[in-house]
Amino acid sequence: MREFLAVALSSQCVILIRSTRQVFLTVLVLGLFALAVNNVTDPDFWWHLRTGQLIVAAHHVPHADPYSFTRAGQPWIDHEWLSQLLMYGIYRFGGYGGIILLFGLIIAATQLLAYVRCAGRPFIAGVVTLWGAFGSAIAWGARPQMFSLLLASLFLLLLDRSERRPHLLWWTVPLSLLWVNLHAGYALGIALLVLFWVGTLLDSALGWENPREKTPQRLVMGLSLLACLAVVPLNPNGIKMYWYPLGTLTSPAMQRYIVEWASPNFHRLSYLPFAMMLLTILAAMACVPRRMRPRDMLLLLVTAAGGLHSVRHIPIFMLVAVPILSRLAQGWVDEHTLRRWPPLPHPHAGPARLVLNAFLLLAFTGFVGTRVAVVLRQQSQSEAEHYPAAAASFLASHPRPGPMLNAYGWGGYLIWRLYPQYHVFIDGRADVYGDEFLKDYGATIAVSGDWKTGLQKWHITAALIPETAPLATALTAMGWRPLYRDDRAIMLVAPKGPRLGGP
Repeated sequence: MREFLAVALSSQCVILIRSTRQVFLTVLVLGLFALAVNNVTDPDFWWHLRTGQLIVAAHHVPHADPYSFTRAGQPWIDHEWLSQLLMYGIYRFGGYGGIILLFGLIIAATQLLAYVRCAGRPFIAGVVTLWGAFGSAIAWGARPQMFSLLLASLFLLLLDRSERRPHLLWWTVPLSLLWVNLHAGYALGIALLVLFWVGTLLDSALGWENPREKTPQRLVMGLSLLACLAVVPLNPNGIKMYWYPLGTLTSPAMQRYIVEWASPNFHRLSYLPFAMMLLTILAAMACVPRRMRPRDMLLLLVTAAGGLHSVRHIPIFMLVAVPILSRLAQGWVDEHTLRRWPPLPHPHAGPARLVLNAFLLLAFTGFVGTRVAVVLRQQSQSEAEHYPAAAASFLASHPRPGPMLNAYGWGGYLIWRLYPQYHVFIDGRADVYGDEFLKDYGATIAVSGDWKTGLQKWHITAALIPETAPLATALTAMGWRPLYRDDRAIMLVAPKGPRLGGP
């Protein structure tokens, strides 16, 4: 049996390296995975991990805030409970390495599904897919949102394929049931169904296709849409999940204080792929003689508006734009350079190409393996660079100096490291704290307006914040003394606070 498997594997490897297309696809998949594998740095990851642990221990999903002293007992819609369970399960058995590999695979699969939807030559589709991946990378991380992007990519594939096989749309119903328990981004799936349904009406109304031919697809699409809406309450939070996404999208404080909910700042190079994708699609639409179908135009306009409004929505635009740009690029090639385009290599290449393909595969596999090993090895260092790891260790071994204010982005990490010994002032669950609280916190940390109100209201006697924060300078000027300080964080205590020893 072992010899049979060895022979089968070796024969598959020979078939692989003899096909340039397959080598290209393999390198593309490995490249997407290498790009997606990164250290765990998302500030919300930590409280997600702790919540998964709580669910396992208590055998139920929490419905009130257990983590903060400012919102203790406040109703909490934990819409990501299933993602948190999966994350904690992977961490429990695979540590940070398991988490890094899991989300690397999820992100790579998301982009690969976009590639599968691309028409035309695989090399053009691959380049455009990588372009879309670079543009989406600003929102990647070990976070439940990645499940939403994967399911959105799968929804788009089903919707595209439903033109010839409408029955595929029924798969959106169980996927919606899974999605609503993984993340509140399930509303994106509902929105895609609506946009496609409206898009097919526009296609028919504008003469793009025969209305009678699309009647079965529109009927199944409408029924599956109703079925997807019907399964939304099948989650621990019930019908509240119908309006929860709307509250998040319409929160002005979240857009003001949370970077990924703000509009992209095109002065930053990280947003250049998104800007170039927008401009290139506009240019391609002008250069390619064939018309763009109204449905695609609708999808592009809506998702582009979302990406311009909020950084968080840029990856959604990329999932929509990549196949469309690939098709436009293929149309331009067919129109202008078809006769000059070099023929594709024969699937059974000669010895020289066989060696070259084998070398490329081995070299790239080695590169990806090295990349993964380096990322795994640097996780502890990355954690210390992004979060107050040493300060948390200090707090764990010393009594708490009264109610303590903490930086917004550090709250989740402190929950993972110090709960239940400590309760935080604020963390990444912006919906729990509300717009007014976020506004007051923003004023306090930036020392603007009536910034002392929050300190007085919550009787704050300590603050764990970055040393470069304006609040650190202001509190020091008021006589607050450093209880702990390192290159990453400073802990200040009020003049009448307890005098504890420190390093």
